[in-house]
Amino acid sequence: MTAPDLLVQTGSAMPELTVEMVVVFAIAVATFVLFATEAFPPDVTALIVMVALIVLGPWTGISPEEGISGFANDATITVLAMLILSAGVSQTGAVQELGERMASFAGDDERKQLGATLAFAGIPSGVLNNTPIVAMLIPVVSDLANRGNTSPSKLLIPLSYASMVGGMLTLIGTSTNLIASSVTARLAGEYPTLHRFSMFEFTELGVIVFIVGTVYIMTIGRRLIPERLSPEEDILEEYELTPYLTEVVVDADSAFVGRTVEHTLAEIDLDVDVFQLVREEGTFMEPFAGNTIRPDDILVVRADFSTLRELMITEGLSLVAFSQVSEEELGPEQEGQNLVELVIPSWSSLVTETLESTTFRERYDANVLAIRRGSELVRERMDQTPIRRGDTLLVQATRETINRLAMDRDFVVAQVPDEPDYRRSKIPVAIAIILGVVGLAALGIFDILTTSLAGVVAMILTGIVKPNELYDSVEWDVIFLLAGLIPLGIAFEGTGAADLVGAVVAMSADFLPAIGVLWLFYVITTLVTAVVSNSASVILMIPVAVEAATRVGGDPFAFVLAVTFASSADFMTPIGYQTNLLVYGPGGYKFTDYFRVGAPLQMILSIATVLGIALIWGVRV
Repeated sequence: MTAPDLLVQTGSAMPELTVEMVVVFAIAVATFVLFATEAFPPDVTALIVMVALIVLGPWTGISPEEGISGFANDATITVLAMLILSAGVSQTGAVQELGERMASFAGDDERKQLGATLAFAGIPSGVLNNTPIVAMLIPVVSDLANRGNTSPSKLLIPLSYASMVGGMLTLIGTSTNLIASSVTARLAGEYPTLHRFSMFEFTELGVIVFIVGTVYIMTIGRRLIPERLSPEEDILEEYELTPYLTEVVVDADSAFVGRTVEHTLAEIDLDVDVFQLVREEGTFMEPFAGNTIRPDDILVVRADFSTLRELMITEGLSLVAFSQVSEEELGPEQEGQNLVELVIPSWSSLVTETLESTTFRERYDANVLAIRRGSELVRERMDQTPIRRGDTLLVQATRETINRLAMDRDFVVAQVPDEPDYRRSKIPVAIAIILGVVGLAALGIFDILTTSLAGVVAMILTGIVKPNELYDSVEWDVIFLLAGLIPLGIAFEGTGAADLVGAVVAMSADFLPAIGVLWLFYVITTLVTAVVSNSASVILMIPVAVEAATRVGGDPFAFVLAVTFASSADFMTPIGYQTNLLVYGPGGYKFTDYFRVGAPLQMILSIATVLGIALIWGVRV
């Protein structure tokens, strides 16, 4: 196939720049800046954009009705329904059951562990939203790594990447695919080759991408992934906490005597925490209840050297001789206690809050020992440190508390709970409902919006999802992000801004063959996705790609596919895709690790995707 077969210049005139275009471009640039600087959470940024488009309606062409149309968009509602369906499957423990089978298959062979991780994360991500899949598998994979004497770092980036390429197997694998289908359907009236995606529209291409990505991770990528965390490393050493944890004994004349731990901490203006109270009757930890401190009590405290020295001088405390706090004292070997890592997902209500403002200790009956942000550790003034999405909290809590935290959507617990409250008897029913949703949509009996909503109703009626769990099952930040940005795509198209950008990019056809222009759009989309969200990039780039394809005589549908796949392929940063962010803390990664492993994969997949489009769709490119 030669370039002339694929490409015929149309000679269309370059659109003239108008005031309306300038206003929309200004809003788009402001959107990019807000996303890049993270001045606001992404969903808040999307709402700001929506309001700006409506207020500037005389220039953007967006009426109030169009401004809020994103909330009624079929893709937004379908994504909402798919999130509930994914949560329902999670409630049954089906994914965790898969994880247990994965662990028994892989054993302590690192290659088998990696292969199992890729398969068990990638394939389910084709029919369930990939973000919940990763959240559910983080504790399973971390436990698998520790039991097999493998660094968790070697498996967690592959877990995220596998879910990303697996999400491209079907229409419902990611919210990006659903949004792309909706945007394409909106443009179908103007471009005959465009149409709403069917369930398995691009499965062939998805299989190519999945195989190429898997082979890369199993070979080249495996060698590039750093071992940031040592297998079975003492968790206190991992967080470099040993210098901060000390045992002190309460002197008879101490100001602490007769007070409760809570009142004592509230009255001290020092950066110190008490994790344990030890006396002859036993060891006490959060919740300390009404335990008053007595002479000769031993307290395990977190404080730096200067704070500890001041505490001993002013409050009447003494060091316990030859004392060094170990993980065994704080963690699993101590009956009723445990150390666990909690990942803060982007949808958590704790994001931007502090431990103090959320009353974390009292609310969850747990102590935070340290906070990890990738490879950065925070061990001082934690109560006043704003919590960010992707943070990992090292927490000391009872097993009952950890089991409760595992069911709280504000956290992803990086440890398999001892007694998870799963509805395992419902697994066959949940699987049947998912197969029904996919099958009915694939056969064209009903559209995916109808089948997904029907699936939600079926899960409620069968007791898989309880009515009071519906709202907690939805990642509302994702819904508001989609709904807020859809009007920007409409404005981009309606004012001609997309035509202008498309015409500019189409000029590359003067020195590139058609397949080169297609590849260029893939690359541009991945760069846009690295700055804004994947949903935002697909909303903005599809109208541009369609216009460029028309101008160079290519098939708009082929360009739509390139943009759709590229928007789900941000492997180079931990912040461009939610699954990358979820494994950032538990893997102990540095920001640059993603570029090191992901950049070659991004380049390889750009070539594989574009060649796959040319191969499968032939002259349609």
